[in-house]
Amino acid sequence: MINLVIDTNVLVSALWSENGTPYKIMQMIPNGRFKICFCEDIMIEYKTVLSRPNFGFKTSQVDNLLLKIVKFGKNINVNKSSIVMPDEDDRKFYDVAKESGAILITGNLKHFPKEKFIMSPKDFLLKYI
Repeated sequence: MINLVIDTNVLVSALWSENGTPYKIMQMIPNGRFKICFCEDIMIEYKTVLSRPNFGFKTSQVDNLLLKIVKFGKNINVNKSSIVMPDEDDRKFYDVAKESGAILITGNLKHFPKEKFIMSPKDFLLKYI
């Protein structure tokens, strides 16, 4: 089983379009090959961002996605790292990925240090599917 950490922007894209790579990744979660790792702060960000009125996502869409993440995922408790982050708000994703040995999938590579375990949705699909 491969551990994944999914950046919020990937979830936004997955809900926006059923034709995109992020949607394809999220559809693979229940098959048991991948486990989404998260922490409480990540789940709070997911709920807050996905519930923004400007996105127009239905409450049921957001709730179903979050339930899927909890059901097929793993809650990780982490200590805050000291690595310099281009975007401090993204530290929680980095820290959970490091702690759980996960691949961090993000549409904003520039917000993270350049490390092998951090990749775009497209690169993830090319490498693991």
